[in-house]
Amino acid sequence: MGGRARADGRDRAEAIVREALGADVTVRSCVRLPGGASRETWSLDVTAPAGGRGLILRLDSPGAALAAGGGGLAAEAALMRAAAGAGVPVPEIVAAGESGGDDGLPGRDGGVPYILMARVDGETIPRKILRDDAYRQARPLLAAQCGRVLAAVHRMPVGAVAAQEPGDPLRQWRDVLDLTGQPHPVFELAIRRLERTRPEARRRTVVHGDFRNGNLIVGPEGLRAVLDWELAHAGDPIEDLGWLCAKAWRFGEKAPVGGFGEYDDLVGAYEEASGVRVDRAALRWWEAFGVLKWGVICVMQTMRHLTGGARSVELAAIGRRVCETEWDLLELLGAG
Repeated sequence: MGGRARADGRDRAEAIVREALGADVTVRSCVRLPGGASRETWSLDVTAPAGGRGLILRLDSPGAALAAGGGGLAAEAALMRAAAGAGVPVPEIVAAGESGGDDGLPGRDGGVPYILMARVDGETIPRKILRDDAYRQARPLLAAQCGRVLAAVHRMPVGAVAAQEPGDPLRQWRDVLDLTGQPHPVFELAIRRLERTRPEARRRTVVHGDFRNGNLIVGPEGLRAVLDWELAHAGDPIEDLGWLCAKAWRFGEKAPVGGFGEYDDLVGAYEEASGVRVDRAALRWWEAFGVLKWGVICVMQTMRHLTGGARSVELAAIGRRVCETEWDLLELLGAG
């Protein structure tokens, strides 16, 4: 981002904060956080008559709400409020809506959807959570904490997510793989094996959709907040547990749950908090599904680079993850 673009972005973010909180708010610092191609994220320190606080501002890019099926950040804010009501630790939503878009700033032909939330201090980078001494005492606690938090997620009213017919996730990712036009025999084998061994879905709840190491804010005492609710949907709650256990989210560590814990810690805490028994075979199925899903995502990301859609060294490097997931699937399916 060039200097002029950075300045315009800061002006836009500060204008939205004042619009949401009042003209008497003073923005003491405003820094754009890295990441996010379709959304901007800003970290701000503000002072108001009631006192100072740290905030996070997320902005939709034009058309993002339409791409998200009309929901976008407004739906995500409502979902996070419902999550807080169910006892899920999430950042407090301070304000949400659409800015007026009348401040005369470049690129502001209309309003910009936004969420303004309280900033939760802590770490989200998995490498630091799994290796830094600051989180040494937190690591043994995280798997059980995740189990209890997921039980709370799955207690949320299903109406908190958009009404939709439950689709077949295995078929959806098979169709995505077909669209890449690339031969991947291991993925095809996994799809066929998973089709034959599919567990019966016994419950339908809110599913976070991306509950994993990297989307959690962690402090020295453990889990502080759950982030990134864009992929929440209604489905089988064991999907969330299996995704958390997928090997990609261990980041080189051996512990199967996020690289920091054991299956028994996660499942035991979940069962105690939810009162629902977890079928270990179903958990294993959803873990394998998660590895398959991540493998197909890696193919998609690599194809974006190879076809010229988004030339990126990062996307190209993701290509090597494809063979890693193939090996992981062979081990999970007992074929290796």
